[in-house]
Amino acid sequence: MVPQQEARAAVETTAVLPYARSRASSRTRWVRAWMMTLPIDVAALTTPLLLSQTYWRGMLAYATLAVAVLWSGGHYRARRHVSILDEMPSLGGRLLTSAAVVAIIAAQRHSSVEYVSGFMRDVALSAGLVIVGRTVSRTLIVFVRKHRWVEHNAIIIGSGPNGLELARLLRRYPRYGLRFVGCVDAPSRQETGALPLSGSLDDLEHLVRLLECEVLVIADPDCAESVLMETVLRPRSSRCDLWAVPGLWGSRSQGGYPDHIGAIPIIKIGDITFSGPRWAIKRASDLVFATVALVVLSPVLLLCAIATFLDGGRGVFFQQERVGRHGKPFKVIKFRSMRPLNEQESQTRWSIADDERVTTIGRFMRRTSLDELPQLWNILRGDMSVVGPRPERPHFVEQFSARYPNYAARHRVPVGLTGLAQVSGLRGDTPISDRARFDNYYIENWSLWLDIKVMLRTVAEVLRGGGR
Repeated sequence: MVPQQEARAAVETTAVLPYARSRASSRTRWVRAWMMTLPIDVAALTTPLLLSQTYWRGMLAYATLAVAVLWSGGHYRARRHVSILDEMPSLGGRLLTSAAVVAIIAAQRHSSVEYVSGFMRDVALSAGLVIVGRTVSRTLIVFVRKHRWVEHNAIIIGSGPNGLELARLLRRYPRYGLRFVGCVDAPSRQETGALPLSGSLDDLEHLVRLLECEVLVIADPDCAESVLMETVLRPRSSRCDLWAVPGLWGSRSQGGYPDHIGAIPIIKIGDITFSGPRWAIKRASDLVFATVALVVLSPVLLLCAIATFLDGGRGVFFQQERVGRHGKPFKVIKFRSMRPLNEQESQTRWSIADDERVTTIGRFMRRTSLDELPQLWNILRGDMSVVGPRPERPHFVEQFSARYPNYAARHRVPVGLTGLAQVSGLRGDTPISDRARFDNYYIENWSLWLDIKVMLRTVAEVLRGGGR
């Protein structure tokens, strides 16, 4: 029997029979490697403080900077092949860089050579403990994976040679932390694929739910990239971790050192939705910003409410249904700037920029975006974020989703008070396809600094009166 036939025989029953999960892994689905690695790193970096508090300010600064530098360098990202020797060059370089920065500052503040040399001894001790801690944590991770105490169900997308070999490797080597539970591909490979299929790409959403899948591995699907991305960006699929076998020689994973499954190169696709630590950071920043803004801008909110009341009587606030994260509707809150003829018109009329029913006060508030300030309450409630794709009405979401293939993908994340598309000049009667492209770019390249840039540009737009 040729190797390809042997590999196919090894995974055939797995692809067609119900999967079985160990009892331990069923209770540890939420566990991630960084949950063990990060606390051990912090403990190692701060251990010298138990021996001496002489350099406590410098050691705390070093620990904070080192964790931030390691995080930015990908040392807390998921990896399939775990080895301390793979990490050593990057790990050592980043620890030395962090130590050098803090040491330079300490030398500027303390002219004593004895003080700086004592501080560097503590730094050297903590760096050595980090390496020891990493060795221990990596050994533990491999140990629990091999015993299947922690593993995550994986569906392979692509039934060609790469998909077949990955399925065989995951079945044979549990050290990678993945349990192969099925394979999907385009209908054209129903009979020609090397790996038996659990379904087609159209069945992926259903299989993710049925098989409790947490990881998708893109191997070699027989379909266009646009079709593949449209599939993996659907609501349930987009919540899975996404890995891919790179198609070009020399492709490297994020973090500066490569990853692989049985010597098959594999890269972690950046988080295509907000989850885990990214979501915690964004949500925390939203809560802080919205709370501070409501307190600081409370006089402005009061003046706007009074002006709206004097301009049109009762009914200061206007609520309208919009579509939020994962397509869920919610009520957005604004200051009333006009009175629509009826509810149907307010839901289906695209632009009211030149409508005569917009009052003088309402026109000013719309031009300065003051009418949007009550949405700070939406942010506190969790309906919205400070920065994200702007929310749209259900009528237009349905139209745009049918007309523009990538439009629905913007609902992977919470909608925002402001967005990258809006500060890039895409508001009013501008192409929806351009807006969707900017929204999806924001999602796939999100960082806290990108949020800050959008907010700064929003303030500039408001001061310039560049609203509607």
